[in-house]
Amino acid sequence: MTKFLDALRQRTPLSQERLPPGQVLTTKWPVLHYGNVPRVDTRTWTFEVSGLVDRPFTLTHDELLELPRQTVHCDIHCVTRWSRLDNDFQGVPVQLLLARAGVQPKAKFCLVSAEQGFTTNLPLGDLDRPDNLIAVKWSDEWLTPEHGGPARLLVPHLYFWKSAKWVRGLMLLDEDVPGFWEQNGYHMRGDPWKEERYGGRGLSQHDINRLRNLSKKNI
Repeated sequence: MTKFLDALRQRTPLSQERLPPGQVLTTKWPVLHYGNVPRVDTRTWTFEVSGLVDRPFTLTHDELLELPRQTVHCDIHCVTRWSRLDNDFQGVPVQLLLARAGVQPKAKFCLVSAEQGFTTNLPLGDLDRPDNLIAVKWSDEWLTPEHGGPARLLVPHLYFWKSAKWVRGLMLLDEDVPGFWEQNGYHMRGDPWKEERYGGRGLSQHDINRLRNLSKKNI
């Protein structure tokens, strides 16, 4: 399998510079997710920044769209081994939201929440970057539900499962709590250039207690 993937990479002139190890180029945008595509009502949709911040806040969908947006030109790399080059996402910079919230010094990690109880985790250093967005458009078109609309996280330097579809919030924490896929064997960070695909540590009893406490805070 590895030899087959390497042969495909060699046929792609840009592969040496832009395709991480083990990835294959595609011009399509495959639709992959766990469970069904949720039906999201933007009239009741909210996005929350909470946890270890000085100024927690909640945005409605209209309020999110009123914030300044930027375009990020990037490549995306899925852990299932496809890569798509030259994507243009438009959305609200994550750094703008973090600055508004006032991240406390003891915050080191983020637990990202999304529809249907989905979560993923990120070190603060991977979250607080200028190329990360709460994306609402792709190539000047509104994100479709299949691709995470009305809003998805964009973290293009990590495997694409970290760019959670149907995102609903960011909770800043002082400890790294594994998200859904990380609990099920995926890597805690997910750097495609290091092939950090698998090796998640799963849930310890401490993690279980932490998630229970976080759930109670969000009721």
